Order: sequence, then structure tokens, then C-alpha cells
Amino acid sequence: MTMLSKDKTPTTLLALALDGSRLEAVVLRRTNGSVTIQKTATATLALDLFKDEVELVGKELRDALDAAGIREKRCVACVPTAWVLSVHAGIPEMPEEDVPGFLEIEAERGFPNGMEDLRVCVSRYAAPSGARFATQLAVTREHLARLDEVLEAAGLKPHGFSPGLTALPGVLAARPNGQIAAVVGESAVDLLVTSGGGVVALRSIEGAFDTEGGDRRLQSEHVARDLRITLGQMPPEVRGGVREFKIFGASRFAEQLMIELRPRAASMGLLTEHVPNFGSEAGGLKVPDNTPVSCALALAAQYLSGRKPFEFLPPKPSLWKQFSERYSSGKLAWAGVAAGLVAASVIGLFGWQQFRLNGLNGQWSAMKKPVSELEDIQKQVRKYRPWFDESHTSLSVLQRVTESFPEDGSVAAKSFEIRNLASVSCSGTMRDSPSLLKALDRLRAVGNVSDIKVDSMKGKAPAMQFTFRFNWGTPRRNEN
Repeated sequence: MTMLSKDKTPTTLLALALDGSRLEAVVLRRTNGSVTIQKTATATLALDLFKDEVELVGKELRDALDAAGIREKRCVACVPTAWVLSVHAGIPEMPEEDVPGFLEIEAERGFPNGMEDLRVCVSRYAAPSGARFATQLAVTREHLARLDEVLEAAGLKPHGFSPGLTALPGVLAARPNGQIAAVVGESAVDLLVTSGGGVVALRSIEGAFDTEGGDRRLQSEHVARDLRITLGQMPPEVRGGVREFKIFGASRFAEQLMIELRPRAASMGLLTEHVPNFGSEAGGLKVPDNTPVSCALALAAQYLSGRKPFEFLPPKPSLWKQFSERYSSGKLAWAGVAAGLVAASVIGLFGWQQFRLNGLNGQWSAMKKPVSELEDIQKQVRKYRPWFDESHTSLSVLQRVTESFPEDGSVAAKSFEIRNLASVSCSGTMRDSPSLLKALDRLRAVGNVSDIKVDSMKGKAPAMQFTFRFNWGTPRRNEN
């Protein structure tokens, strides 16, 4: 993966936004404290970013840019909101140096992928009550690598990857009251909830459009339902401060969404506003008057001003690593020197090993008798432990949940928590929602299980996330 070196901030930059098959491109040039729009372009791509060959997708992208007369190679790209995974957590009272470790544990529990497969950014904020929270945003390295390869195939030099929604003016302003920003895309409506200058939630509402007779129809009821769910999942101390609902964009669908959602948003305590154009600035730089709102333009202005709140482009490999990879087939002389050093190291290590073995043998002779006594005690503990086993209930719960899950791996648990041997919570991944529902039906048939509730199901098949909980108690008796 290639990345530009961290030199001074560029003065000209190309920004790209991929929304399904729709491509938006804008070239900005910074002059002192303002920007001018050099080129803009929109196009519909026929090839799929993931399903088709990298070279073919890159060529189609290059052709679209050439048709618009765009020659700038340095670029930034808006990370599609649908790619972004998120984990939200409250930060308890603890020393500041312990917070990163706590957040890492929360990420390992919450994300469906291993941390080695993700590129993670953290957004922290405080509620008006003083409670601290953090939202961790993650994108799989596979998605980022694919995007980087396509851009390179198009002859571009990636300078940064970041969610375009977070670059819109004012959405991350450090103020006590929170707000919701919405952008209407090609097939989805993206939502960003912020408070205190941090991200509370970032999600994409799929199925926001219905196609009938070749015409796209906005499903405002569907958007309103997901908006209500998003607000309901927020902590109460944060939810109470969210007062504004801003819909960005100059399209007719953005205006339609504002008109149809205004009364519903008012019932949720939200003041709805339509923002079709930028104000006097974007990313801290002045923009021309009446410039239509664009995530690509906002992201380019953000990078030109030197602001990078969320950077998902993986770091550039070190110069030594690049050198070693480039000259990995070095001359035989270097190979001989390396072999000699290895041989000397091996001989030295064997000598040191023998010295350490002699020392350890002496220590073992001194502790052999106490160790034998401890081993005898341990044998007695293992012999009588079944008489005092306090984990039988926990094992029974685990057994019943395991038996309820399908053997084909379509539903898998990632974390399991039992409180007071009665309240059970389980989180994990699933291939699709029907697989989870079937597993829950089997679990309901267990006599000790009651009050099964699904807390969340999110993501897209085949990598969806779920959380459910239930109560464990004495078996129910059939009443005739």
C-alpha cells in the first residue's frame, strides 16, 4: 500500500467520493486562506469496486477523470459510511494512562473482526453531565487496501482516506448541545450524531429508496424509524442534549426528506434544518458563495487546511523496510557477512544456554523438596474440587447456548457475560438474521431460559453483529 510522505500540506488536491456506482470528483486549490474550485465531475461507473479486476476499475476511473479534464494526481477519498464499523462505550473513572487499554478491550469485544484486520480511529467527548464517552470507528484493512489499489491503478497518489460526513462544516464543533447530520446518497441515507465535538454514532440507513417503474422513491418512513432507533440507543445523558437535525445537500431528495421528516423530528425534540450550500467557509477555508454542499469538497478543504480528525489511510512503511524489500536479493558478499553473523550468534547463544542451564539446575536442586510438597497439595485439590465446584451453573448456561447455535457456523458467539448466575448477555457475529432467530427459538425451548431479548442487530450480510440477553432460572413447569 502506498501513501504520500508527510510533507507540507499540498496546495492543490483532488477529492473523490464513491457512493454505490456514482462517482463525484472535485479539484480544489488553496490560496492563502481561501479555496477555488478548479474542476468538478460526476459519473456513473459500470464496474464494481470489489467484484471486478483492479486494473479494469482503475482504468474506468481514469477515463472518467480524463473526460472531465482532471489531471491532478494527489487525492483524498471519502470512506463510504457503509464501510465504517463503530463501537460506543462510556469511560469510567480511571487514570488517563489506563484509558487506551480500556478502549482496546472494548474494541476487541465489540468489533466482529480481529484488531489486526482493522484500522481504528477514536473519537472522545464529554456529555453535559460530565460523563465521558468514546466512539471507535473502524474500517477493514481489506477494504482500504482495495481502494488504495484501485486509485493507484488509476494513476493517483492517495493522500488520505476519511469519512466525508465528518468533514461537513460544523458537525464536529465543540459545543455542549449535540446534533444529527444527514446526507442523502444514491441508495442510502447516512447519519452522523455528534456531541461535545465528538462522534456519538455514524451509520448508513440502507433501503432508504424504493424503485418503482424506473423511478427512485424516498422512503421517509423507513428513515424516520431508523432515526428513532438511533436516538433510542444513545445514553440518556447524551440523548437529552441532541437538539438539531441538519440535512445537507442540494438535491431534491434532501429537500423532500426535510419536508417529510420535520414533523416527526419535532416529536423527537429535534429542530430540522436544510443546508443546501456551504456558508462562508469549509474546513476553515473560505469558499465561493452559494457553493453546493459536497462531502468530497468538504474533505478536500479539510485536508488543504491541515485538519485530519479521522485518518484511515494506513501509514507508509519505513524507509528501511522499503529498502530491504527492494533489495531483498542483495549481493553474495552481503549474504556471506549475514551468514557469518548468524553463525557467530548461534554459537554464542548455545554457550549462554549451557551457562543458564547449569544455573537453573542448581536452583532446582534447592527448591525440589518444596515443589514436591506443593504437587501433593495440588493433587488433593484436584481430587476434592468436584465436591465444591461453584461453576456448574455457568457451565450449564454455556452448554445450553452452545447446543442452540447451528453447527455450520452461521451464528458465532464472541463475548459471553453472566451476572449473578441469572442474567446472561451474549454478543457475536452471524451470517444473516434468520440464522440468529432460529437459534433463539431453540434456546427458548430450554426450560431454564426466559425473557430472551435482542438488543441489537447491525451490519450487512454476511458479517452482521448481534447482542441478545436472557434470564436463567429454575426450569418452567407445564401447567395443565
